[in-house]
Amino acid sequence: MEHNTVDPATITPEMAAQIRRWRCDEDYSWRAVAQAASDLWGSEWGSNQLFGEDLCVVAARLLGENPYREPWN
Repeated sequence: MEHNTVDPATITPEMAAQIRRWRCDEDYSWRAVAQAASDLWGSEWGSNQLFGEDLCVVAARLLGENPYREPWN
């Protein structure tokens, strides 16, 4: 389910790789991904879970992966 909190055009390949590291390698929850992204890139969303999920969906798709399959979920 997409919540439209992230414009895919604003996510660079480097950002997508960082989001993947947080979610897949460091086991961050969607809330933790949102907070880490907000802290690093300056967002008003903070630890909003829907924002974190949307970041992961956009990043996974940019990297050619399914955001609802392993290793994303």
